Amino acid sequence: MAKIKVLLIDDEQDFCFFVKKNLELNGEFEVVCAYNGEEGFALAKEISPDIILLDILMPGMDGGDVKAALNAEPVMAHIPVAFLTAAVDKKDFGSAIMKEIRNHKFIAKPVSPEELTKVIRQILSEKA
Repeated sequence: MAKIKVLLIDDEQDFCFFVKKNLELNGEFEVVCAYNGEEGFALAKEISPDIILLDILMPGMDGGDVKAALNAEPVMAHIPVAFLTAAVDKKDFGSAIMKEIRNHKFIAKPVSPEELTKVIRQILSEKA
């Protein structure tokens, strides 16, 4: 069975390392990391991921800029994106792992590997 290809775009390299390590543990995911928006956008074009996990607050090209650039490219506009953010607290989400705001999915940091796996599966099942 093909692995789910995840592109994680986040300027926090330690966060990327641990997310990659934990998601790849069960063999279901292949995770590619980019540490800034420009690199992430270029990688999205190159690898055509199944889903993009995108930090909102990054220097230079931030998450909103990356999402806008993806939407402007017809071959990438279909890729599901979930924003990762530390700007809101989990208590702001109540018992939910993910909130949808204006048709965008948001995941509060920190997020456990189990929660993230659940959210990725949920987003991809909605796409199918």
